[in-house]
Amino acid sequence: MFIAAIQMNSRENKEKNVQKAEKLIDEAASKGVKVVALPEMFNFLGPDKEFPTQAENIPGPTIERMSNKATQYGIYILCGSILENSTELDKVFNTSVLIDPRGGIIARYRKIHLFNLEIKGGPIYKESTFVQPGREIVTADTKLTKFGLSICYDLRFPEIYRKLTFNGARVIFIPAAFTLHTGKDHWEPLIRARAIENQVYIVAPGQVGPHLPGKQSYGKSMIVDPWGIVMSKASDREMVIYSELDFTHQDEIRKELPSLLNRRKDIFSY
Repeated sequence: MFIAAIQMNSRENKEKNVQKAEKLIDEAASKGVKVVALPEMFNFLGPDKEFPTQAENIPGPTIERMSNKATQYGIYILCGSILENSTELDKVFNTSVLIDPRGGIIARYRKIHLFNLEIKGGPIYKESTFVQPGREIVTADTKLTKFGLSICYDLRFPEIYRKLTFNGARVIFIPAAFTLHTGKDHWEPLIRARAIENQVYIVAPGQVGPHLPGKQSYGKSMIVDPWGIVMSKASDREMVIYSELDFTHQDEIRKELPSLLNRRKDIFSY
């Protein structure tokens, strides 16, 4: 399965961000990929206080445009995440959407683990101020394989990836806007660990560079195989990376280390 991960530098202008996403999808589709994955907050990455006004319904304007692209090229598109309206006053969901080649929404995942961090002498991140957490683990059956959905800060919580694997996911998406401060030390080790622990492919499209004062993303989008080998990694710019996923290779790895998939399945609270 030929797959692409898109790295972006999204900012406050939603229309420009969506146009950039469409252009990069065009580029990826021209290479013959079956799946394209976008990063977290690909259509808007501006001040947190604007989250409620920038949220949309799903389906809504942004997802409809991504659906049109999926239909145009006959591909799956993982819409990394956008801000989704909720019924709670002044709060939204951070939501990932998987679209099939006919343009239909086949999975929707609302970020469970919210990013609250105070860096000494640096910026303060408190996603929970304007975002409410989701509650459901989400996988999607497709004609290609079963996909698992997660978003950014979820990466630090291995239980969710174990549950996705037990639910049959063979490829897990981690769209992200990982901070520069933590990303330089933790991004790659955590992704490789999640791949090795669960013998899954990890597709992690990220944001890169500065978005506004005090908010900068690490980038280094990557695709990692079930042995933990980095198959493709982005440089420090907006770009598309590609990899061929080989499920026969994945089966061979799982036969070599079968005990990793046979541990107790009843120890998680999700």
